[in-house]
Order: sequence, then structure tokens, then C-alpha cells
Amino acid sequence: MSIPVIAFFNNKGGVGKTSLVYHLAWMMADLGWRVLAADLDPQSNLTAALLDEERLEDLLLEPYVAGSTAPRQPNTVRPTTIYGAILPLKRGIGDIMEPVLEKLGDRLALIPGDLTLSEFEDDLSQVWPKCLDQDERAFRVISAFWRVLQQGAERHEAQVILMDLGPNLGAVNRAALIAADHIVVPLGADIFSLQGLRNLGPTLRHFRKGWRDRLVKAESLGSGLRLPSGNMHSLGYIVMQHSVRQDRPVKAHDKWIRRIPQTYYEFVLQESVADNLTVAEDPHCLATIKHFRSLMPMAQEVRKPVFHLKPADGALGSHIYAVRDAYVEFKQLAEKILAKAGLVLP
Repeated sequence: MSIPVIAFFNNKGGVGKTSLVYHLAWMMADLGWRVLAADLDPQSNLTAALLDEERLEDLLLEPYVAGSTAPRQPNTVRPTTIYGAILPLKRGIGDIMEPVLEKLGDRLALIPGDLTLSEFEDDLSQVWPKCLDQDERAFRVISAFWRVLQQGAERHEAQVILMDLGPNLGAVNRAALIAADHIVVPLGADIFSLQGLRNLGPTLRHFRKGWRDRLVKAESLGSGLRLPSGNMHSLGYIVMQHSVRQDRPVKAHDKWIRRIPQTYYEFVLQESVADNLTVAEDPHCLATIKHFRSLMPMAQEVRKPVFHLKPADGALGSHIYAVRDAYVEFKQLAEKILAKAGLVLP
């Protein structure tokens, strides 16, 4: 039985996707879930947010696990990042390696990202059509991300995997999305997020159908290779970082927010919906999350989610109320996502 993977994805960047994954990973851990966060964005912003600079240097500039007593051999790479875990497969000298997990707490762990992951793009493009020829190595390459995530999750005894992706529809993200059981779409209140939704729905359907066609071919391989189902079920969308005045979006953003439900239904769900359905009434809207502008720099400075800030961190006066509001918002959102994914604590 596989551990469920929830991907957070929008091919439009700058919508606060990484911040969302960061805060939800901590919140789900606070709520008692064992969580594995996986950074599959070559920009590695989630990794940079979760790890300090000294640890990043160990991971990204040294080809060995920090603290290892093994002698340093030339051209030896340990799987300290997602790229290191798939590198033997990329080089054609083996299959995936078990990933090294960064433990961030009793219940939260990370598979770190790596800028070099973008080098896997060509390999993934080349093997995609070869799956239709029943090429076993092609299936191993396409399923590499999912298998690394499952190995890491099993070792961490995770109950859910949260996956952060970059904002594009290339081969790396196609392989990552195939690994996802569920997808959450973060949106900004702007025209570009609506345009991203128009691209996203048809692309997800194309990826899903393409992978199902390939799974049929894989059935006759007889290799015993575990493969993802590629469900990519849409859990819903989150309106991120909207500006507010007296708890209401400003007029410029409100124009685009009003158009989100209809665009989501038409292009992602392929369903019709009333023109006047609002975000507040839409069951597919998981939440609207405010900027928490004054708290974010403070939280980044002390490397905490905003809802973990204390007076000692500088959260004084009105900031205390904002911290409480953030806790309530992210708790409700985490619980809603888990419920929609059909996940309950044992």
C-alpha cells in the first residue's frame, strides 16, 4: 500500500505555493500527522526555507552525507537530495537510491531539492514515448520520483507526503504530477492565475490519460516494478496572498476572485456552474489565505511558521492576534485538505 501524495501546483509562479507547503507541513505535524515534505522544484525554495545555510552547504556543495565516516572517493555521490537519489538511474549505472531524510521534528521530515534536478528534464522527455514500447528502464525513469518518495515515506513512517513543484509544465513536473494522488492549486487573485487554470486542466487530463495508456503496457512487463497510479485527483484551490481591507479583498483583486470558480469548473473539472457562484460559496475553494505581511519577515528570520511565533521572536502587540489568526486559518485548511483526501488519523 502506498503513502498518499498531495502535490501543490500551479504553472503560474509567485502565488505563494512554497510558503503554503511550508506552513501546511508544520501544521499537519502539529496536528499529529507524520509528514514527509518533498521539494521537487529545481529552485529549491522549500528546502531553503526549512534548512539553515550551513546545512544547505553540506547538502549541496559536498557530495557526501554530512557526518559520514566513509572515505571520500572521487565521483561518489550520496543521495543527500532528490537529485542524488535518482542519479544512478540517470547515469545508467543502477536504479534509485534510498533518499537521505532531513529530520525537522518528531513528525516532520524533508527530501531536499536540488538545482541540478533540471538536468533530468531531457532524460524524462526521451523515455516518455519509450514506455509505449514496453521499455522497462523507461518505466523506472518515469516512476523514479514516486519510488523515491515512497521509500522516504516508508522509512519516516509518514502518513502523508506533501510535494512542492516548480511553475511549469515540462517533463520533470509531468513525472512529479504522475506521482501525485491529489493536487491542490494555489492561486493569486490576478489574470495570470486564471490563465494558468486554463492551461492546467487540459494538461492534467493529457498527463493522466498518457500515463494510463502506459500502465496498460506495463502490465505485461512482469518485472514486479511498483508504479504510481497517476490519479492526480483535484482536491480544490486556495486563493493566496490577496490584499484585504477590513477583511475584504481590495477592488482590483476582487474582480479576478469573482471569476475563479467558473474558470476552475470549466477548465479543471469540465463542469458547468452558475456565473454568480462566489469563492465563499464554492465547495472547491479550500481557503483564502491573507498575506500576513508583517509576520512573514519575522518568521523567516527565526525559521518558523508564522503560527509558531512567540513574543521572544518579536511577535508583540497586534502581532499576537495575527499569529492566532494564522494558526486558526492553517489548522482549518490542513484539516480540510486531509478530509478531502480521505485521510484520517488511526
